[in-house]
Amino acid sequence: MEWSDMRTKEYKKLKGLKKENLRDNMTNVELALNILAEASTAEISKQKNPQGFKQNVTIAREGGSVAKVARKQLEEKLGSSVISSSKASDFLPSPTEEIE
Repeated sequence: MEWSDMRTKEYKKLKGLKKENLRDNMTNVELALNILAEASTAEISKQKNPQGFKQNVTIAREGGSVAKVARKQLEEKLGSSVISSSKASDFLPSPTEEIE
């Protein structure tokens, strides 16, 4: 994932995920950046019409770099990283807790 400066495996390790879906465990900002990367990649791909795996990888990196710039700019404004080790289970009640 170009925008995060991490491979998916590294990102899942940061969040302590094994079989869980990474996207389901992203914060709102992480999810927004991921969607920006995907949408940017799709638009660049439509315009450049890549042929073959290598060209598609290049386009994917270009789309990810758009979101990477946005992430870096937001982090500069916030003074902290938007990449979080938080995961969905951090915010859900444990199975032994009673839900009212």
